Amino acid sequence: MEWLLANSSHENILLVGIAGLVAGAMSMAAGEYVSVSSQSETEKADLAIEKKSIEQDIEYEKNELALIYQDRGLEPFLAKQVADQLTAHDALGAHARDDIGISEVNNANPVQAAFFSAGAFSLGAALPLLVTYFVTGSQLVFFIAASCLVSLALLGAVAARAGGASIVVGAARATFWGAFAMVLTALVGRAFGVAA
Repeated sequence: MEWLLANSSHENILLVGIAGLVAGAMSMAAGEYVSVSSQSETEKADLAIEKKSIEQDIEYEKNELALIYQDRGLEPFLAKQVADQLTAHDALGAHARDDIGISEVNNANPVQAAFFSAGAFSLGAALPLLVTYFVTGSQLVFFIAASCLVSLALLGAVAARAGGASIVVGAARATFWGAFAMVLTALVGRAFGVAA
């Protein structure tokens, strides 16, 4: 990598960085879109099966719900009442939520997930790209690696905060796994004769 940087113009290095940012963001978006689309299709298939089951044997389905509510701590009589009332109000909604664990709040949105994934990748790549713009010379590799770890720590902290988890744990986890991936990549590069 140092040889490559020493023999490349600063503009070419920036161009490669921008290309990497765009390619990485597109890759992350595509992967997230495919993943969440698959999840959404699975949920739709599960809902279709549940709808058919309700249409074919509503009493069995109500009893199944009542058993779920009993397992959650309701007395059998009250569990049966709750199952009857929720099924009368919205049978598919009650069974989707309580029997198979699908709620409208958690419905998968592939396009939204793709945009968020691409945005998060771009934000994470922005700091190392800025470092590449301002730093030249033999220390560039070190500064890029350090800025990558700082970006990972910041994004890990933000993600943890958004999820209500420990900011320190989120930042440490992202930084550790990012450093691990960098070391592993460097080792693979050395194995193939590419020194970083």
